[in-house]
Amino acid sequence: MTDTPLMRVTGLQKYFPVTKAGLIRRKVGDVKAVDGIDLEVMPQETVGLVGESGSGKSTAGRTMLRLLDPTAGKIEFEGRDITKMSRRDLVPLRREMQMIFQDPYSSLNPRHPVGTIIGQPFKVQRVKPPGGVRKVVQELMERVGLNPEHYNRYPNEFSGGQRQRIGVARAVALQPKLIVCDEPVSALDVSIQAQVVNLLDDLQNEFGMAYIFIAHDLSVVRHISDRVAVMYLGHIVEMTPADELYSSPRHPYTVALLSAVPQPDPELERKRTRRTLEGDLPSPIDPPSGCVFRTRCWKAQDICASDKPELREIEPNHVVACHFPEEPAVAAAVTGAAFTDS
Repeated sequence: MTDTPLMRVTGLQKYFPVTKAGLIRRKVGDVKAVDGIDLEVMPQETVGLVGESGSGKSTAGRTMLRLLDPTAGKIEFEGRDITKMSRRDLVPLRREMQMIFQDPYSSLNPRHPVGTIIGQPFKVQRVKPPGGVRKVVQELMERVGLNPEHYNRYPNEFSGGQRQRIGVARAVALQPKLIVCDEPVSALDVSIQAQVVNLLDDLQNEFGMAYIFIAHDLSVVRHISDRVAVMYLGHIVEMTPADELYSSPRHPYTVALLSAVPQPDPELERKRTRRTLEGDLPSPIDPPSGCVFRTRCWKAQDICASDKPELREIEPNHVVACHFPEEPAVAAAVTGAAFTDS
């Protein structure tokens, strides 16, 4: 890896206007889906983005790729500011930035055979590969575990796992430098999930791509990620290398998320402490003042309501947005790490 980020986002915001019907539709507020995040992705790195449903993960990923226009902030790709780049100017950059979508059923056009779907990037980018598009597409199909002879079959003739492999083949067709994986395995059976994650791992090693891997399944993220950023209500609340996050989470929200993951060892499961989240995720239209997590946090104090905590480094490469981060010993007791070393 180089020291220069492949992608850097600064103060990224994405708000969706809320309007009230009447004789004249008027704006009455905003859904603050992403509310000021900073993130860097290095070449060939995998950054996991985790959090509950409604935390803004998918919106953040789509906004970084400019599939959604940002409300505020800055997006840089290979040092080039793409924040306000026109749709036409973005077309050549699509060769370097791709996306794998969550739903393998709705992300493929049912009217096109899979050969056409996987070969579409070559047509859009006007790339003429040696030997022709069909030859390259069939090689791609074989590489991702599909039968090349099924080139003319339609998406409805494939299983969910096979359809996701079609989506993977389409995303890697032009060997991009960055792929945003938007919960690519959440709709699949557990056994198929492992196959797709291992495939993504192999393709990354082969083509040298970087991933932003969005998921709510913490075990999947741990397997594939170099660093993990935890999102809550449009904010990044903790970010650190994956091993550090899972052994010593410091933000109360992260501790609660990991507390919900069962341990395979029954003895370890009985020993560890549980941290349970109370209540529901607040509305992104009217988020809490100060720390957005304070309404569900067992450590909240008066300062949490008045002062918004900024991301600060509490250990090397470990940043947390919390006035009262958990102590390592407490976090280890919750995750079970305190007992695995003894």
